[in-house]
Amino acid sequence: MLNLFLLPSLFLKKTQMFVAEENVDFRIHVENQTRARDDVSRKQLRLYQLYSRTSGKHIQVMGRRISAKGEDGDKYAQLLVETDTFGSQVRIKGKETDFYLCMNRKGKLVGKPDGTSKECVFIEKVLENNYTALMSAKYSGWYVGFTKKGRPRKGPKTRENQQDVHFMKRYPKGIVDLQKPFKYTTVTKRTRRIRPTNPS
Repeated sequence: MLNLFLLPSLFLKKTQMFVAEENVDFRIHVENQTRARDDVSRKQLRLYQLYSRTSGKHIQVMGRRISAKGEDGDKYAQLLVETDTFGSQVRIKGKETDFYLCMNRKGKLVGKPDGTSKECVFIEKVLENNYTALMSAKYSGWYVGFTKKGRPRKGPKTRENQQDVHFMKRYPKGIVDLQKPFKYTTVTKRTRRIRPTNPS
Protein backbone atom coordinates (compact mmCIF):
# COMPACT_ATOMS: atom_id res chain seq x y z
CA MET A 1 0.00 0.00 0.00
CA LEU A 2 1.29 3.45 -1.01
CA ASN A 3 2.08 5.73 1.90
CA LEU A 4 -0.12 8.83 1.65
CA PHE A 5 2.61 10.97 3.22
CA LEU A 6 4.90 10.26 0.25
CA LEU A 7 2.43 11.54 -2.35
CA PRO A 8 3.26 15.29 -2.04
CA SER A 9 7.02 14.65 -2.44
CA LEU A 10 6.47 12.32 -5.42
CA PHE A 11 4.22 14.88 -7.07
CA LEU A 12 6.80 17.65 -6.49
CA LYS A 13 9.61 15.57 -8.05
CA LYS A 14 7.50 14.77 -11.11
CA THR A 15 6.56 18.45 -11.47
CA GLN A 16 10.22 19.53 -11.30
CA MET A 17 11.18 16.92 -13.93
CA PHE A 18 8.35 18.09 -16.17
CA VAL A 19 9.36 21.77 -15.85
CA ALA A 20 13.01 20.95 -16.56
CA GLU A 21 12.07 18.96 -19.69
CA GLU A 22 9.80 21.77 -20.86
CA ASN A 23 12.60 24.35 -20.46
CA VAL A 24 15.08 22.24 -22.43
CA ASP A 25 12.59 21.57 -25.21
CA PHE A 26 11.66 25.24 -25.47
CA ARG A 27 15.28 26.37 -25.78
CA ILE A 28 15.88 23.80 -28.51
CA HIS A 29 12.69 24.90 -30.26
CA VAL A 30 13.73 28.59 -30.20
CA GLU A 31 17.23 27.77 -31.46
CA ASN A 32 15.87 25.63 -34.29
CA GLN A 33 13.33 28.28 -35.27
CA THR A 34 16.00 30.99 -35.22
CA ARG A 35 18.22 29.05 -37.59
CA ALA A 36 15.41 28.00 -39.95
CA ARG A 37 13.86 30.06 -42.71
CA ASP A 38 10.42 31.51 -41.95
CA ASP A 39 8.21 31.75 -45.02
CA VAL A 40 5.01 32.33 -43.04
CA SER A 41 5.60 35.50 -41.04
CA ARG A 42 5.58 38.91 -42.72
CA LYS A 43 9.10 40.09 -43.51
CA GLN A 44 10.14 43.33 -41.81
CA LEU A 45 12.14 45.71 -43.97
CA ARG A 46 14.10 48.57 -42.40
CA LEU A 47 16.44 51.23 -43.74
CA TYR A 48 19.39 52.26 -41.60
CA GLN A 49 23.17 52.60 -41.40
CA LEU A 50 25.58 50.46 -39.38
CA TYR A 51 28.14 52.59 -37.54
CA SER A 52 31.43 50.76 -36.88
CA ARG A 53 32.82 51.19 -33.37
CA THR A 54 36.42 50.82 -34.54
CA SER A 55 36.52 52.85 -37.78
CA GLY A 56 34.09 55.55 -36.63
CA LYS A 57 32.40 55.30 -40.05
CA HIS A 58 29.54 53.34 -41.59
CA ILE A 59 29.45 50.03 -43.48
CA GLN A 60 29.34 50.52 -47.24
CA VAL A 61 28.14 48.01 -49.85
CA MET A 62 29.75 49.21 -53.08
CA GLY A 63 28.90 46.36 -55.40
CA ARG A 64 31.29 43.50 -54.61
CA ARG A 65 33.47 45.68 -52.37
CA ILE A 66 32.64 46.06 -48.67
CA SER A 67 34.15 48.65 -46.30
CA ALA A 68 33.41 50.68 -43.18
CA LYS A 69 34.46 54.11 -44.46
CA GLY A 70 31.06 55.70 -45.19
CA GLU A 71 30.12 59.12 -43.84
CA ASP A 72 26.70 59.75 -42.31
CA GLY A 73 24.16 59.90 -45.16
CA ASP A 74 26.53 58.40 -47.78
CA LYS A 75 24.47 56.68 -50.48
CA TYR A 76 26.48 53.44 -50.24
CA ALA A 77 26.04 53.34 -46.45
CA GLN A 78 22.24 53.18 -46.64
CA LEU A 79 21.28 49.57 -46.00
CA LEU A 80 17.99 47.74 -46.47
CA VAL A 81 17.77 45.15 -43.70
CA GLU A 82 15.22 42.35 -43.99
CA THR A 83 14.31 40.24 -40.97
CA ASP A 84 14.37 36.69 -42.26
CA THR A 85 13.05 34.45 -39.47
CA PHE A 86 11.18 33.89 -36.22
CA GLY A 87 14.37 34.81 -34.38
CA SER A 88 16.90 37.45 -35.39
CA GLN A 89 18.31 36.43 -38.77
CA VAL A 90 18.74 39.27 -41.25
CA ARG A 91 19.75 39.90 -44.85
CA ILE A 92 21.53 43.19 -45.53
CA LYS A 93 21.40 44.85 -48.94
CA GLY A 94 22.93 48.09 -50.17
CA LYS A 95 20.10 50.40 -51.20
CA GLU A 96 22.19 52.04 -53.96
CA THR A 97 23.74 48.91 -55.51
CA ASP A 98 21.18 46.15 -54.71
CA PHE A 99 24.11 43.92 -53.68
CA TYR A 100 23.89 41.83 -50.50
CA LEU A 101 26.45 41.73 -47.71
CA CYS A 102 27.77 38.14 -47.59
CA MET A 103 30.60 36.11 -46.06
CA ASN A 104 32.27 33.42 -48.17
CA ARG A 105 33.83 30.14 -47.00
CA LYS A 106 37.18 31.87 -46.40
CA GLY A 107 35.53 34.36 -44.05
CA LYS A 108 35.88 37.26 -46.47
CA LEU A 109 33.11 39.89 -46.66
CA VAL A 110 31.87 40.27 -50.23
CA GLY A 111 28.91 41.79 -52.06
CA LYS A 112 26.64 39.50 -54.09
CA PRO A 113 23.73 40.38 -56.41
CA ASP A 114 21.78 37.31 -55.23
CA GLY A 115 21.08 37.13 -51.49
CA THR A 116 19.34 33.74 -51.36
CA SER A 117 22.48 31.90 -50.20
CA LYS A 118 22.91 31.22 -46.48
CA GLU A 119 26.27 33.01 -46.79
CA CYS A 120 24.21 36.23 -46.99
CA VAL A 121 22.28 35.58 -43.76
CA PHE A 122 23.49 36.92 -40.42
CA ILE A 123 22.32 36.40 -36.85
CA GLU A 124 21.82 39.75 -35.14
CA LYS A 125 23.01 39.84 -31.53
CA VAL A 126 22.32 42.74 -29.18
CA LEU A 127 25.23 42.91 -26.72
CA GLU A 128 25.30 44.08 -23.10
CA ASN A 129 26.96 47.35 -24.13
CA ASN A 130 23.98 48.05 -26.46
CA TYR A 131 26.07 47.50 -29.58
CA THR A 132 24.99 44.99 -32.23
CA ALA A 133 27.10 42.10 -33.57
CA LEU A 134 26.38 40.20 -36.79
CA MET A 135 27.36 36.53 -36.79
CA SER A 136 27.30 34.44 -39.96
CA ALA A 137 24.35 32.03 -39.99
CA LYS A 138 26.38 29.54 -42.05
CA TYR A 139 29.76 29.84 -40.32
CA SER A 140 29.02 29.89 -36.61
CA GLY A 141 31.41 32.05 -34.57
CA TRP A 142 32.45 34.21 -37.53
CA TYR A 143 31.40 37.86 -37.32
CA VAL A 144 31.20 40.91 -39.56
CA GLY A 145 34.15 43.04 -38.47
CA PHE A 146 36.37 45.91 -39.61
CA THR A 147 39.76 47.41 -38.75
CA LYS A 148 40.34 51.01 -37.66
CA LYS A 149 40.98 51.87 -41.31
CA GLY A 150 37.59 50.44 -42.30
CA ARG A 151 38.94 47.31 -43.96
CA PRO A 152 37.00 44.03 -43.54
CA ARG A 153 38.34 41.47 -41.08
CA LYS A 154 38.16 37.79 -42.02
CA GLY A 155 35.60 35.79 -40.07
CA PRO A 156 38.01 33.31 -38.41
CA LYS A 157 39.89 36.24 -36.83
CA THR A 158 36.81 37.73 -35.16
CA ARG A 159 35.27 37.23 -31.70
CA GLU A 160 32.06 38.58 -30.18
CA ASN A 161 33.91 40.56 -27.49
CA GLN A 162 36.13 42.41 -29.99
CA GLN A 163 35.31 46.05 -30.69
CA ASP A 164 35.91 45.31 -34.38
CA VAL A 165 32.56 43.49 -34.59
CA HIS A 166 30.49 46.06 -32.67
CA PHE A 167 28.03 48.24 -34.59
CA MET A 168 25.36 50.80 -33.83
CA LYS A 169 22.21 51.27 -35.90
CA ARG A 170 21.65 54.81 -37.14
CA TYR A 171 19.08 56.29 -39.49
CA PRO A 172 20.51 58.31 -42.39
CA LYS A 173 20.14 62.09 -42.24
CA GLY A 174 16.62 63.20 -43.09
CA ILE A 175 15.30 59.65 -43.42
CA VAL A 176 12.84 58.10 -40.98
CA ASP A 177 12.11 54.44 -40.35
CA LEU A 178 10.16 52.76 -43.17
CA GLN A 179 7.86 51.06 -40.69
CA LYS A 180 5.15 53.17 -39.09
CA PRO A 181 5.27 53.25 -35.28
CA PHE A 182 2.48 51.48 -33.40
CA LYS A 183 -0.02 53.95 -31.95
CA TYR A 184 -1.58 53.31 -28.56
CA THR A 185 -5.08 54.46 -27.68
CA THR A 186 -5.46 55.52 -24.06
CA VAL A 187 -8.81 54.71 -22.47
CA THR A 188 -9.74 56.21 -19.10
CA LYS A 189 -12.77 56.19 -16.86
CA ARG A 190 -13.60 59.67 -18.08
CA THR A 191 -13.83 58.50 -21.69
CA ARG A 192 -17.45 58.89 -22.72
CA ARG A 193 -19.19 56.41 -24.95
CA ILE A 194 -20.65 58.03 -28.04
CA ARG A 195 -24.30 57.10 -28.33
CA PRO A 196 -26.13 57.20 -31.67
CA THR A 197 -28.74 59.93 -31.81
CA ASN A 198 -32.23 59.13 -32.95
CA PRO A 199 -33.29 61.15 -35.97
CA SER A 200 -36.18 63.47 -35.12
